[in-house]
Amino acid sequence: MKHALSKPPRLRTPGVIASEIGEPLSRVQYVLRTRTHIQPTATAGRLRLYDRSAVAMVRHELHTIDARRCGQGGDDA
Repeated sequence: MKHALSKPPRLRTPGVIASEIGEPLSRVQYVLRTRTHIQPTATAGRLRLYDRSAVAMVRHELHTIDARRCGQGGDDA
C-alpha cells in the first residue's frame, strides 16, 4: 500500500499576501491588525504566516472597505 504524503500548507507573510492580491502592504497590514477574526496559521519568530483562507478573508475585507468608500453599501464588516 502506498503512503500518500500530504503537502505542507503554503503559508504567506503579509508582504507576500500584498503582492498576490495586488494591494499595498500598508492596506494588508491594516486589515490584519484590525480584523481580529483573521489569525495567523503559524509564526516563525515574530513573523506571522497566513494560509490561503486568510488571503481570501483579507481580499474580502479590502473589497468591503472599497465598496463602502464608493457608497456601494455592504454591511459585512
